[in-house]
Amino acid sequence: MAIILVTGATRGIGYETVRTLADAGHAVWLGARDPERGKKAAQETGAHFVHLDVTDDSSIEAATHTVGELDVLINNAGILEPNPALAEATRHCLQVVFDTNVFGPVRVTNAFLPALSRSDSATVINVTSSIGSLSKSADVNDEFTAYPQDLYRASKAALNMFTVQCAKANPTMRVNCVDPGLTGTEMMGGFGQPPAVAAATIARAALLGPEGPTGQFLGPNGVVPW
Repeated sequence: MAIILVTGATRGIGYETVRTLADAGHAVWLGARDPERGKKAAQETGAHFVHLDVTDDSSIEAATHTVGELDVLINNAGILEPNPALAEATRHCLQVVFDTNVFGPVRVTNAFLPALSRSDSATVINVTSSIGSLSKSADVNDEFTAYPQDLYRASKAALNMFTVQCAKANPTMRVNCVDPGLTGTEMMGGFGQPPAVAAATIARAALLGPEGPTGQFLGPNGVVPW
């Protein structure tokens, strides 16, 4: 049994990831910035609730004390909006998107490194997207090449680089980013595969164990090009 923390888990992929892992018998912490929604989701999924706002350093620090020991960290919290055209992106828009999608995972990971370092199966999973792939984004024939999410793309590309650097800095841990595939969450307007399918991809990567790959960009069908 692993002790697992999933951030941003009151709905969608995060919620289903918590449910999948809890149903498999693991001790799962459901991280959420809204206590009311978080406690409700934890009760529904059989998880433990921890108040965790990835944009608030004091909240992150408090969460480390609540959780204590940890084997697997799944940085799932993310936002799609604001979504202006690149030429209209303000500093504020950039800060909002990057604070949750990049700075959040960095700060949460760093805060939980001491706990993870005590685990024999320490794993960090950063939930990303294939549209954060530079090579796929540069391919005019890629199925999502015209997908107009410039700031989201950039934030996921930055998260991917953090994953690589974090893996290099922590060779005893498994640190990977995972693209669960296009998923019909509320954030995506219901378009795509069921969230439970995406959750299975994340759960599989989270439980690869100490002999699994590290510093990789993983997807539903294997390795995704950077």
